[in-house]
Amino acid sequence: MKLQTLLIAGLALSISGCAEKEQATTEAMDEAQAPPPAAEASPAKVEEWRNAEFLDHMHRHADQLDDLNIALAEGDIIGAMTPAYWLSRHDSVEGVPAEWQQYVDGMRQASIDVEKSNDLDAARAAAERITKQCQGCHAAAGVMSDLDAPAE
Repeated sequence: MKLQTLLIAGLALSISGCAEKEQATTEAMDEAQAPPPAAEASPAKVEEWRNAEFLDHMHRHADQLDDLNIALAEGDIIGAMTPAYWLSRHDSVEGVPAEWQQYVDGMRQASIDVEKSNDLDAARAAAERITKQCQGCHAAAGVMSDLDAPAE
């Protein structure tokens, strides 16, 4: 199963688990997909990122990382350059808490390292650092993904 599909499923499950316990699961899924009404919006800073734009942006990260890793698995260092370039230079999305910025910066730097690599092993090592930055950010956000799950 592709990493992208597992990431999306894990993120969706994490979001739905945060919904109020007394609501039905389907209602929680609907709530997770729609932004909360202004009157019910949480003033907590950590909740600012829980919106469709932010989650869609993170899914694009997962897509690009998936494409990068597939190219490297196939030995295609040139094919890894396009997703690495996107990850290193794409526009940021609003709502990233300041304490998570270190992971964004680390992900960007590791992506630049993939771009600069002339060696497949060096590119793969840099790609692993991208994954570790993603894992660190997921841990800071309290979101589990299959990136964070132990290998079987």
